Amino acid sequence: MGAGRVAAIVVTYNRLEKLTATVTRLLSSPSEDLAHLVVVDNASDDGTAAWLAGLEDPRLAVLRLEVNSGGAGGFEAGLAHARDRLDPDWMLLMDDDAHPEPEALARFRAGDRARRDGWAAAVYYPGGGLCEMNRPWVNPFWHVRAFLRTLRRGRAGFHLPTAAYDAPAPTPIDGGSFVGLFLSRRAVKVGGLPDGRLFVYGDDVIYTLGLTARGMRMAFDPALRFEHDCATFDPESQAFRPLWKAYYYHRNLLLAYRRAAGPLFFWPALALILPRWWRMGLRYGADRAAYRRILRRAVRDGLRRDLSLPHEVVVRL
Repeated sequence: MGAGRVAAIVVTYNRLEKLTATVTRLLSSPSEDLAHLVVVDNASDDGTAAWLAGLEDPRLAVLRLEVNSGGAGGFEAGLAHARDRLDPDWMLLMDDDAHPEPEALARFRAGDRARRDGWAAAVYYPGGGLCEMNRPWVNPFWHVRAFLRTLRRGRAGFHLPTAAYDAPAPTPIDGGSFVGLFLSRRAVKVGGLPDGRLFVYGDDVIYTLGLTARGMRMAFDPALRFEHDCATFDPESQAFRPLWKAYYYHRNLLLAYRRAAGPLFFWPALALILPRWWRMGLRYGADRAAYRRILRRAVRDGLRRDLSLPHEVVVRL
């Protein structure tokens, strides 16, 4: 029995070249593999709206937002549209610079998906290497072995090992990224929508962690391969560019750590995290003072769980 109808949701902002590759790949899929495509245009001004308006595929729905609401706001709007207007069996999330490799959607629909509420794909860079930012994970505060591994190895202790990408069977997970993530109708009903106020970074961690906490079961399937042509960090300095992205990264990670660790472990974890974040300022050279000013505000807002700072103010920081 097939998995049922799939609606893909793509969020874009001023990356027409990459969006073109993603939408072309998706719409080349047979309608039995992809029933709907929702593109959320975050008020792009690079010709995206005109290009999308010229497409005639009946599966395509375009939501143009009045202002840039970030990836989080875009996924909130796209999921709401798919849930309320299309009612598919599965909703597939991805950025505008990511798309399924050939046959990935067919493999998803051919598999037995009923035992899980979410499926995470194996995401690779265009050159073939594993995309680390999209590596699925388990919550180390829920699993003793993962917790001990994390104490010894840091991030590698709770993210899936590379061996999982070659495993013959899926691997249970607690969460993953919004690139190649299939969510069931039931998962969205139980979990609601992502919090658009997060703008960018960590919205997928917080959302999928909430799903698992509510009893939704998720797994990683290495047969579902995606390509992600992303450039989040400066390749030489490993710094956020533009610099305002560091605000959302640190603020939202504090929210994610609080949810993952709970009240008992959050504060000890914070004592380890904050000095490392402060030292990251050394990567920014002449922008070190600006980075640390942004970090102080991000930590303040994260600890207060304050998501009210408007994006234009974040940029001015």
